[in-house]
Amino acid sequence: MEVITDETFNKIDYTIDKLERAEYDNCSFTNCNFTGVDISNIAFTECEFIDCNFSTVKAINTSFRDITFSNCKMLGFSFNNCDEFLLSFSFKECNLELSSFYQLKLKKISFINCSLCEADFTEADLTESSFDNSNLKRAIFQNTTLEKADFRTARNYSIDPEINRIKKAKFSLPAVTGLLDKYNIEIK
Repeated sequence: MEVITDETFNKIDYTIDKLERAEYDNCSFTNCNFTGVDISNIAFTECEFIDCNFSTVKAINTSFRDITFSNCKMLGFSFNNCDEFLLSFSFKECNLELSSFYQLKLKKISFINCSLCEADFTEADLTESSFDNSNLKRAIFQNTTLEKADFRTARNYSIDPEINRIKKAKFSLPAVTGLLDKYNIEIK
């Protein structure tokens, strides 16, 4: 497979111009459209994606190693289909609604100002992860490891402490009441 290094890709619509199957190393993608595109079996290492649209992308065995996503639209992205070897990324101001992180080991992952509404974190390991100022409305946490995770500025989360590991996780008032949602109690 060809290796493409230190390239900048700007305003490319990959729904029209096909993305070359290659290994991308230290590349930058800005204002690119990947909507519905099959990026399976492509490797991205130390790349950044800025203002890109990845909605409904197909990413089976795609490698994302040390990747930064900024202001990207990633609706319904199934990260759980990606290559798990050295999988690491961070998200800033991204729309990750309906995305799936099912069973992924994502220790120390960072979500900053992200919309994670209805995202699926079932059985994921999010130890020491940060959800800084992110919206977690109807996000699914089931058998999820959230030890030492930081939810202090997160909002709208509902996490059941009985089926998730939350030891030493950080929460703040009043959002911490999201730990009691399953009891359907009234807090005043």
